Amino acid sequence: MGLSTTVHDIRTLVLSFHPVIAIDTVEEERVEQLVDAVAEELGMPVFHWTVTRGLIQKPTAHANRSTASPLEMMAHLRTLQMAGIFLLKDFTRHLEDAAVCREFKDASRAFGMTGSTMVITGVSQRFPADLDPQVVHYRLALPGEAELREVASTVLRSLRQRRGVRVELTRPELDDLVRALCGMTVNQARQAIARTVLEDGALRAADIGRILDEKARALGEDGLLEYFPSEDNPFELGGFARLKQWLLRARVGFSKEAAALNLRPPRGILMVGVQGCGKSLAAKCIAREWGLPLVKLDAGRLYDKYVGESEKNLRRAIDMAESMSPVVLWIDEIEKSFTPTGGEQDGGLSRRIYATFLTWMQEKKKEVFIVATANDVFSLPPEFLRKGRFDEIFFVDLPDPSERSTILRIHLSHRMQKTSAFDLERLAFESEGFSGAEIEQAVIAGLYRSLHEKRPLDTDLLVKELHDTVPLSVSRREDIDRLRALARERFVPVR
Repeated sequence: MGLSTTVHDIRTLVLSFHPVIAIDTVEEERVEQLVDAVAEELGMPVFHWTVTRGLIQKPTAHANRSTASPLEMMAHLRTLQMAGIFLLKDFTRHLEDAAVCREFKDASRAFGMTGSTMVITGVSQRFPADLDPQVVHYRLALPGEAELREVASTVLRSLRQRRGVRVELTRPELDDLVRALCGMTVNQARQAIARTVLEDGALRAADIGRILDEKARALGEDGLLEYFPSEDNPFELGGFARLKQWLLRARVGFSKEAAALNLRPPRGILMVGVQGCGKSLAAKCIAREWGLPLVKLDAGRLYDKYVGESEKNLRRAIDMAESMSPVVLWIDEIEKSFTPTGGEQDGGLSRRIYATFLTWMQEKKKEVFIVATANDVFSLPPEFLRKGRFDEIFFVDLPDPSERSTILRIHLSHRMQKTSAFDLERLAFESEGFSGAEIEQAVIAGLYRSLHEKRPLDTDLLVKELHDTVPLSVSRREDIDRLRALARERFVPVR
């Protein structure tokens, strides 16, 4: 959404005699520009208020310090007979005072007659329940490409004048830079460009990836999404031949050729199966192979004790993921995160979160490729399993002998062991029924034992560790057999 669209929206609300508009955002500077632009279009006077300076008329900057008190300011607004726009910063915390709250009600009623509007901005604003019906909550979208292009141009002009910065970007590369900035606030975009440029006095195409990492880290500070930098993602996936073939085909869905045929980018995949068999690892490998950033959504971080905050957190997490598109969004154990299990116990919150997430999955337009994993397929609601939510549902079974051999080779090599010194065929046989995670732990335990006994790790030592381990396929045999019987008939195997 561009700034002009936002100005139009606020202008419409003002002309519709809405006395109070609340904008919950950290971008106070953008709200100031927005309010000033609306007032200029409508030919209305505009005032900014802070508790430190009182009402300040723009553009004269004349301050009325007698209105610094929230109570006095509200009493003053109630008596005005003119139509104006009043930007009140960090005001909602003062509504805890009963007198201020009463004056706010009276001023709102008066504004409904005079055509004035209060625009209240701040972070995590909460209005008393009896005031909320008078308030229109406006969601300020993050800056669009046109606004970010102007931000980038302004920062680069400033840096050139002071430090002789070189911009070595072609026009298509400048477009890539602006897309990399999408999802940041104006201030974050300024800081990311300046930090990158000041390192070597130039802005090149190679810097765009660093800005993308900077953006991901900035978004990750919110705590809703966890970002996995590409340099921390060296993981390898043993086996999964059919999944890899599918991914090769699906990747073309992000191309311009696919868009020319009106083909939508792939939505994502759901991976169900036995625990410890590489479902989560697949998400990391997909992001690396496709050259896309990887973010993980921890649904537990969405829930908040305040009414409405959990839904707001989900919308914010979705906005963050979409702002990084194209991106891989990893949701681990989705059956524990987005299922309508709470019912009346949580006031219907889990149902609302679930419905919002399902709707987004179905309607999303941005290139967000979801990789969701599930261990307990029996608890998944049928809405997740129907075609259209995911492009494909894959079943991850216990590894076969060839895959176990590959997994052993990967983990031994990763821990500085010469695989030629091991009988991988024998080890693959002895690890029948083991998951990939259990094989890895056997290698780790064998290395600890070898260090303790001061002897090299060898095949016999690993075999002993395997014999001392009771795999999940034995300890939970009935559950595993039931899962495998169900999944083999209904889902696509990864091999």
